[in-house]
Amino acid sequence: MKEAIIAEKPTLKLPNNEKKLLLHSCCAPCACDLMERFVESKIEFTIFFYNPNIHPFKEYEIRKNENVRFAEKHQIPFIDGDYDRDEWFKRAKGMEKEPERGIRCTMCFDMRFERTALYAHEHDFNIFTSSLGISRWKNMAKINDCGTRAASHYPNMTYWTFDWRKKGGSQRMIEISKREAFYQQEYCGCVFSLRDTQRWREQNNRERIKMGVKYYHEEKGI
Repeated sequence: MKEAIIAEKPTLKLPNNEKKLLLHSCCAPCACDLMERFVESKIEFTIFFYNPNIHPFKEYEIRKNENVRFAEKHQIPFIDGDYDRDEWFKRAKGMEKEPERGIRCTMCFDMRFERTALYAHEHDFNIFTSSLGISRWKNMAKINDCGTRAASHYPNMTYWTFDWRKKGGSQRMIEISKREAFYQQEYCGCVFSLRDTQRWREQNNRERIKMGVKYYHEEKGI
């Protein structure tokens, strides 16, 4: 088997000489590289899992539990935010037909970051960031804008706009996911993303998504 190439992992330091960090995690595959880098850099951090966009609930539970499993492995505090599904659908009303990466996604980022910033403010975190930006399917500039906007509501609050993709971050994310045999997510998370992905698969004679069955496997290279 071809040996995996381990990309460079520079030591990280928190902005403003802060001592602890709140990490909004969207899922284990996206957060795993950040988590390991924080541990190796001796950064004190807590995971905040708030993702009411993920539907259905079965999918939400699988993604959350994978993140809990990895957090427990590294003895990282894990905060399970509310599954505020009704509020998410209320905010998404009228955006049901918007394309992926459009205004519905901006609304979704705003909602999750507003709640993360509130938790940070209430629990004495002056810095927070998110694993959302490591995915190449996401618009990092938009994510950083949403995070910065949420932080601006509180004095002395900063959203860390670090580029988690650089220096091999996206590559390490896949390597760790294979090593840990994480659940492999096949759509962004919301019911509209699932609808559009299923429709595309049907139009292109691809098998429909079956939730809870596909995992990364190192030996298979997927």
